[in-house]
Amino acid sequence: MISVFYDDKCSLCSREINFYKKIAPKAPLKWLGISSSSKELKNAKVKRLDALMFLHARDQDGIFHIGVDAFILIWRNLPYFKYINYFISLPGIYQLANLIYEKFAKYRFKNLEHCQIEFHKIK
Repeated sequence: MISVFYDDKCSLCSREINFYKKIAPKAPLKWLGISSSSKELKNAKVKRLDALMFLHARDQDGIFHIGVDAFILIWRNLPYFKYINYFISLPGIYQLANLIYEKFAKYRFKNLEHCQIEFHKIK
């Protein structure tokens, strides 16, 4: 089973995950919203702040995939998306996807109130 930790308070994130759930209800994916899965997040030893910043997915071997790597892991298990997985994994494309994802994730984090509240808790 693949465990996916996503920001369930982010409307964009939730819409995307709900779409994935709809197209692949039998995929070996366990969807864990960060706000409603605090215990699982703590047991996985993932900091809440890190999980809010970047998508995290743990594979069957217990290895974490973060950011674009998490999406690649998810897409491998979704119909049609496995082809995007191959494209994104290509040299050059992969690096560009990581750069774009990181910029977007930081922008999203900076502009969502619940992320900023969490950020200021640890300061």
